[in-house]
Amino acid sequence: MAKKAKGNRVQVILECTEMKASGLPGTSRYITTKNRKNTPERLELKKYNPILKRMTVHKEIK
Repeated sequence: MAKKAKGNRVQVILECTEMKASGLPGTSRYITTKNRKNTPERLELKKYNPILKRMTVHKEIK
């Protein structure tokens, strides 16, 4: 039986940059997966922030 290769897909946490900079209480975070072979740099997506009630840029943390 063949061995299973290690997966390139990893779980990442996206955090709102505008919320962090504003100093307001609370955070907007999303959990998603990315392929570390295709995107080795940090992920940056526009997601909805329910506290600010608009689309904002969310960056990968850690």
